[in-house]
Amino acid sequence: MPRALRCATRRYKRGRAIFTTILKAIGKTLWIALILALLAIVIVPHFLDRRYYDGAPGPHYDGDRFFNPDGDSDTIRMPTGGSRAGFFWKYLTGNDGRPVWPDHVTVQPSKPERRVMGERMVATWIGHATVLVQTGGLNILTDPVWSRTAGPFGFGPARVAEPGVRLTDLPKIDLILVSHNHYDHMDLKTLRALWDRDHPMILTSLGNDSVIGAAAVKATALDWGDRIKVRPNIEVVVTRNHHWSSRWFTDRNRALWSSFIVHLPGGNIFFAGDTGMGDGQWITEAARLGPIRLALIPIGAFRFVPGQMGIGSHIGPVDAVEVYRRLGAAHAIPIHWGTFRLSYEAWDTPPKMLAAAMKCTGQTGFAPARIGQPVDVSAYAPPAPVKPLSRAARLACLDTPAVRALR
Repeated sequence: MPRALRCATRRYKRGRAIFTTILKAIGKTLWIALILALLAIVIVPHFLDRRYYDGAPGPHYDGDRFFNPDGDSDTIRMPTGGSRAGFFWKYLTGNDGRPVWPDHVTVQPSKPERRVMGERMVATWIGHATVLVQTGGLNILTDPVWSRTAGPFGFGPARVAEPGVRLTDLPKIDLILVSHNHYDHMDLKTLRALWDRDHPMILTSLGNDSVIGAAAVKATALDWGDRIKVRPNIEVVVTRNHHWSSRWFTDRNRALWSSFIVHLPGGNIFFAGDTGMGDGQWITEAARLGPIRLALIPIGAFRFVPGQMGIGSHIGPVDAVEVYRRLGAAHAIPIHWGTFRLSYEAWDTPPKMLAAAMKCTGQTGFAPARIGQPVDVSAYAPPAPVKPLSRAARLACLDTPAVRALR
């Protein structure tokens, strides 16, 4: 056999041996990965489950998990109507038909006043459900999230709009309201930074103090209907809404979700947190607690199939305007939109649809604020009465080419 042919044969055999070794190593790795995945299916869910609260059963707690007294079927089923596995597969593969969002939205951060005294009120939307409200010498912050992503270990939806106030420019915070433990509302990194800097009073609902406490931060947890005095003439009431909670897949509803009323001499603040419509009685319950000068109402993350106008966990503009009306609020700022891409509607669909819905109902005083732009909230005055419209009537009014074109 010629020498060149022998050399080529040896090289071929060596290459085949190396390739075979690599294939065996890959196969072994895949088998190990498969075994670990199967073990994770059995072990991890129990490991990730946490019992955040122990208490006696009650109207919205069964001794194990919390529930909505008006029913949970609409918060459990998938908003797309399909399977959970199909939903996540389409999301992860980018095959869910979502309209394109901008990668970046320009924000001009502001530097808020250190204090706003007397009955003057200034509200600054920082992004998503984070709002700074300043009045009576008190600095109040709702669901503070400054992290780049909303999810565990740095994963999850990334913000397209930077916070409207840099954390270093934020004045000393006296009171923080945390509505529930979803990552886009409870950011432990941010809470820890604010706690280390300001030691504010942090109020939340039952069980969430355990989650926040894991970050070495002290929070006070209250049940729906409980109230706590913050300062003379200033009191917070934890109020009902319609939602659910989880940090992982297996700890669902181990902690409670809520909205809040802040009692103030010049009129109350209502922070809706994250909510679907449910039976809508939670709106009446909040309105009974006194005149609402400023309401913070979510309008985004409501669409998961074309034309959808609301889901069990999130209201859209068509329901938000009814929440605003039934609260009897003098002013409202829409939140929970334009920061994290959580659903299928386009980036600017919520405010455009809100404007159309407000025109349908003939209401005023509920309009978007620009991220980072301080808004002076005028003194409370009863809103002008408007004729109530049923949801069907509101949907019929919104059935126009312009609204139908909104994805």
